[in-house]
Amino acid sequence: MDVVELVNKYGFPIVMAVGMGFIIKYVWEWATKEVKPVISEANGVLIALIDRIRMLDNDLIRLNQKVNTVLHLRGKTIEYERVKAEKDINEIKKEDDKSASSGES
Repeated sequence: MDVVELVNKYGFPIVMAVGMGFIIKYVWEWATKEVKPVISEANGVLIALIDRIRMLDNDLIRLNQKVNTVLHLRGKTIEYERVKAEKDINEIKKEDDKSASSGES
């Protein structure tokens, strides 16, 4: 049967409704057979990437804590060395002042 004969026999709205039904059926089959597997695969890849990002974030947090600890301890070491150096310098000055005052008398 020709489309013109179908339109004459059943009317334009009925023929277009049947045509729309075939289009919807084709799109549904295409989406379920071709698109859905690709989306499922992409979803699996996305979940794996999110897990890797979380692991990297945890690693960065731990590394940042370690760096902060090292910097804190290094700061304490530097402060200790500075105080010790000042103490040594003050002792040397005291010895020089004693030797200079005893040498002058």
